[in-house]
Parts: sequence; C-alpha cells; structure tokens
Amino acid sequence: MEKRFTGTVVRATGSWYEVRRDGETVRCRMRGRLRLQGRRSTNPVVVGDEVACEADDGGDYVIADIAPRRNYVIRRASNLSKESHIIAANVDRALLVVTLRAPETATEFVDRFLVTCEAYKVPAAILLSKIDLQDPEAVAAFRAVYEGAGYRVLEAAAPQGVGVEEVRELLAGCTTLVAGNSGVGKSTLVRAIDPSLDIRTGEISESHRKGRHTTTFSAMYPLAGGGAVIDTPGIKGFGLLDIDGAELWHYFPEMMRTAPGCRFYNCTHTHEPGCAVVEAVRRGEIAPARYESYLKILDEDEKYRK
Repeated sequence: MEKRFTGTVVRATGSWYEVRRDGETVRCRMRGRLRLQGRRSTNPVVVGDEVACEADDGGDYVIADIAPRRNYVIRRASNLSKESHIIAANVDRALLVVTLRAPETATEFVDRFLVTCEAYKVPAAILLSKIDLQDPEAVAAFRAVYEGAGYRVLEAAAPQGVGVEEVRELLAGCTTLVAGNSGVGKSTLVRAIDPSLDIRTGEISESHRKGRHTTTFSAMYPLAGGGAVIDTPGIKGFGLLDIDGAELWHYFPEMMRTAPGCRFYNCTHTHEPGCAVVEAVRRGEIAPARYESYLKILDEDEKYRK
C-alpha cells in the first residue's frame, strides 16, 4: 500500500481506528496533534470521518488529517459540561430507535436527539421498536405527536420480521446512524435488515428493566442492498451543546412553521402577548408534550449557555 491514502473511518475505539478504502480496511492510530486540535471533544476522530492516513517510520499508519464534516450528531460528554462527544459524522440520516416500554425511552431524550439533528442538519426518522410489546394506544399517541411535528415514524418487531422491509427500504443507498438507549433493539434490527452482519445483541436486564450495552464501539457496516449503517453504543442521556437559547425553537419544526404568525419578531414563545406558538398549543395544533419539552430544555440547559 502507498505511503499516503484517504478513506472513511468505519470503527473507532479511542485508541485505534479502522479506515476503509477501496474495499480494504486498514488499522490506524491517531496523530498526537489531532488530539490537541480536538481538545474540547472526547473523540476528535469519529466513525464517518473522511481522513488522510500516512505511514510512520515504523510502518504503521496514522491518521494525519480530517476532511471538513458536512454534518454530525453531537452531545455533551457525560459529566463533562465543557466537553463534547460526537456520535458520528457525514451521515445521510439518523434513525432514532425508541421503545415505549421494555425499556421506556424518555420523551425528553427523543426531543433532545431530534433538536440536535435539526441543529446540525441531519435528517431524522423515528423507529418504534419491539412493537409487539407496546400498548397500541400509547403507540397511536406517540405517532400523533411526532408525525404532527413532521417526522416519519416507522414500526418494527425485528425478531418476527415485522416492519423490517420498510426499514430496509429506508436505509438503502444511504449512510444511516442508528441510535437509541440500550436495550431498544438497535443491533437486533440491523442484523434483521442484513443477516450477514456480525453484530452482537443482548437481553434486557430483569433487575432494572434496562438494556445492557451490546455495542461497545461505534462501527459502520456496509449493507448488502447498498448504503451503510452506523451502529452505536446505547446512549443514556443527551445533553445539548452549543445551541443558543434564543435559537432553540428553530429546531422544533412545528414551532418554525408557526412562529411567523407571532406579534414580535424576537418572540421566545414563553410569555409574550400575541404568540402564535402558544396559541397553536392551546388549539392542539402543536402537541403540548413537545412544547413542554421545549420549555424544559430551555430552562435546564440555560446554565451551559455562556
């Protein structure tokens, strides 16, 4: 192999990275100066990055440079208010896998994830997983909220093959980030879409009814039908990063559609007279649960916006 080549990061462990080019995967380290450049991030190089690699004096390959990212999904690093964690970069879509029970995905988690996708220009869809275990009325209510906001909502029960073909069609030809809490069935879903993929799956912990982490590191897998999926470790919390409070409502599509009717151009949609958003909530045109999420995020994250 030549001394220098470019490729796509397909697995990131934090110490070593697998870079794919022309169907071949090369194991690489990260050059020290890249760590310095990414000092506010826990992971300067992520799955999906386009990178330039070169051989060092010992014959090993190092990642020497990272191409500008067209988008990425980012969250606040756990317990580190000043640092970020990028989940994946250069994706065509994010598919958020949720369950309403066994285990329960918190609405706040869903909304924070969607806000980040809107802010960083990542189209998002939602998959209701383990649909055979969910309450039909709760499913209908969930769909009404998020389809009303403008998101596509799919349903699947991967082990039974329910909904798998629809998801397969959605993923075909695209690079899709598959994300969600532990135990919602991300890896099971991906394996059902393409049985040739070697992705570990796990069971729900009966003691806490929460998922066990089965995916240890983020990894990109090519799909037999074209495209690729990025399988990620289960995410517990989702702290927003670098989103100004005055702009937060821009990342709620239903509020963006309604806000032009507000009396004041700089309306915060919290207390102002003549607020079209508040009126839409009262009329049921904007789901109260989504508006409550907006207010909660606005209040809770204010301390991080300096």
